[in-house]
Amino acid sequence: MCDLRRPALSKIARLGGYLARASDPPPGNTVMWRGLSRLTDIALGAMVGGEFCG
Repeated sequence: MCDLRRPALSKIARLGGYLARASDPPPGNTVMWRGLSRLTDIALGAMVGGEFCG
């Protein structure tokens, strides 16, 4: 995997509840889906907040 994608995927997995401990297996589809859903919610909230605040 590309070195630039690994940190981004790790952060998305963390949003989905992945703990990233040394003994944990790689994050699965469900964790990644939850992370992407949460990231979408955060982005939507930032757009809406920007409309009301600025």
